[in-house]
Amino acid sequence: MGVPHNDSRQVIGVFDSGYGGLTVLAALHARLPRQRFLYLGDNAHAPYGPKSGGEILALTKDGVELLFRAGARLVILACNTATAAAIRPLQQNWLPGHYPDRRILGVIAPMIEEIAQTPWHSTAGPDEARRPLETVAVFATQATVESGFYPHEIALRAPNIAVTQRACPELAGMIEAGASETALRDTVTRHVEALLRNLGRAPDKAVLGCTHFPLVEALFRSALPLETQILSQPARVAAAMVAYLFRHPEMKDLTRDPTDPVCLTTGDATAVSALASRFYGRHLRFAHVDSTWESTERLLDA
Repeated sequence: MGVPHNDSRQVIGVFDSGYGGLTVLAALHARLPRQRFLYLGDNAHAPYGPKSGGEILALTKDGVELLFRAGARLVILACNTATAAAIRPLQQNWLPGHYPDRRILGVIAPMIEEIAQTPWHSTAGPDEARRPLETVAVFATQATVESGFYPHEIALRAPNIAVTQRACPELAGMIEAGASETALRDTVTRHVEALLRNLGRAPDKAVLGCTHFPLVEALFRSALPLETQILSQPARVAAAMVAYLFRHPEMKDLTRDPTDPVCLTTGDATAVSALASRFYGRHLRFAHVDSTWESTERLLDA
């Protein structure tokens, strides 16, 4: 069956492995309240962090394609793990042959630009060697750390910035499951203390390199030295998205009045809706969706 397309349903798609991308969606919606957003959380397969690169790529492709088929011309991968594992193969190998008029953006590039203080499409110049040495700590999932995406991309643009990483493999799953603050505090403190022991000093900046982690930013703030600056990924991604839409107005679709995002999940919609407010800041109603076009079409026409 062919994929129907209806420009009247054009939206910006936001994809995440589960709840974490709601922190990015909230920042996007705050900056663009009249933009129509369609959020898809793959809660049935979360968390992505322990999965192989091949699994993450396949799941991400399926999620992006569902959003494209629902009318999105642009999809934001609001997941560091999905971005690190999937964005390049999807952009370079999949989009040209399947959706050449669509675009996929990730959440890591805006953070690299913020850390390196240089545009994404640039490399280090001769003045970089004279920059003061900075140390950046990246707390992320196992898959994101193993991908080496952050240190590789920062080194290309700012080789005088030292990047140290710490995998927090259980943290996203604990947040997804609604773990107690005490359990989350103990886990965050253990990972921060381990990174500080290995580094031997306070990092200048810290990146919470998983979109779930801003939900426990206060715990990272308590555990990190006061002089360490924590960079806000949702805010930086939202600012970058506003700039992107200014350059590409054909990708946006504004309504007359502010509009709430439409939210989908591959998991249990009732359970996901109940926990989603922790990530978004207010109640969201999720609907269950599978990989068929028909269920998405009915939802968006409702």
